[in-house]
Amino acid sequence: MNHFAYIQRIQEWSDQYPWLEMLTSLGILILFAFIANFIAKQVVVRGIRKLITKFSPSNNSIFAQHSVIRRVANIVPAIVILNGIVTVPHLSEKVVTFVQMGAQAFIFLTIALAISEFLNVFNLIYQRNPKSRNKPIKGYLQLVKLIIFVVCGLMILGTFLKKDVFTLLAGFGAMAAVLMLVFQNTILSLVASVQISSYDMVRIGDWIEMPSLNADGDVIDMSLHTITVQNFDKTFTTIPTNKLVTDTFKNWRGMANAGARRIKRSIYIDQSSIHFMTTDEQQKLKEFLLLDQYLDTKTEELEQFNQQLSNQSVYNQRRLTNLGTFRAYVEFYLRQHTGIAHNMSLIIRQMQPTSEGLPLEIYAFANTTVWKDYEAIQSDIFDHLIAILPEFGLRIYQAPSGSDMKAFTQHALSETQKTSINS
Repeated sequence: MNHFAYIQRIQEWSDQYPWLEMLTSLGILILFAFIANFIAKQVVVRGIRKLITKFSPSNNSIFAQHSVIRRVANIVPAIVILNGIVTVPHLSEKVVTFVQMGAQAFIFLTIALAISEFLNVFNLIYQRNPKSRNKPIKGYLQLVKLIIFVVCGLMILGTFLKKDVFTLLAGFGAMAAVLMLVFQNTILSLVASVQISSYDMVRIGDWIEMPSLNADGDVIDMSLHTITVQNFDKTFTTIPTNKLVTDTFKNWRGMANAGARRIKRSIYIDQSSIHFMTTDEQQKLKEFLLLDQYLDTKTEELEQFNQQLSNQSVYNQRRLTNLGTFRAYVEFYLRQHTGIAHNMSLIIRQMQPTSEGLPLEIYAFANTTVWKDYEAIQSDIFDHLIAILPEFGLRIYQAPSGSDMKAFTQHALSETQKTSINS
């Protein structure tokens, strides 16, 4: 009886101070919310994580970075407050309603964030699949996130305005034109993403070149609005997704798939060094293993042709030229080179003569796409060709430099002095 009397006296005393009873009840409610939060995160979340680790150990690091379950656990204390606030005495109805609205809005936002985290996890797991390079889904997932957050915003707004979501959507019907204007870039990016995926225009890892936006490097990320390119100078260029549909760009994926890279470079020959070859020059070049058989075959072919023109002038007859022989040598040399893809085009051709000389273009394919190896093969080929040119009596065109002009001036002065002395 004494205990009941003691409790009754405490209750009578607390009735004299309603604010104290209200604060005590609020403290107990907050304490229950903290306990519920602790149990949800320290017991339930850890248990589910261990269960996921057992069933999917390879994706453990992904789940550790993006804690979907931990975000969902944040709903528990909000539910406790949502249902427990009505038990707190001496609170006005407006305060109870406002707290319930806030808790409900927090629950909606937490669910939207949890779904967003789940989509991030799904994208990371999908990217581990080799097929993800051909069909990236990050842009579509970003669109889903956008829709989820728009719906979440409407639900929160409807909660505070005490209106249904569909009623709000009907009210926004008149704002459709404004919304279309606001989300214009999003709509364009979505359409562009569908076209890029459908026509397989770009994949992650592709080397693309877009001079209009100073992009020249590898695609490292594809999202709804942007595509990120890491240039070869280690800078990053962000390209709007719709620009890949409206503007011109070059994709080097075909080269990578072929396993060969084109060599297309010219040697500019001094045209004054081109002449018919003498017999001594032909005998000298027969020491080249690559030209021995060619010179014999070509000489025999020209002799047969010239026999038919025996009554013609010697100028009408065909003769070997040092440039033609050099072209044959270059072709034989490249066909023997270990760095050339022999199953692809190999052409040695003369281009239109210019004031800088006669361009002799080498058109071939290196049997590698590795940048360093490709440049080494190309440099090795042209090192050899430039060095062996004088053996054919040919010269490379080079514009006079300052040292050339100085040597010419000194020579002219010396000749002038000799002339004046002799005179």
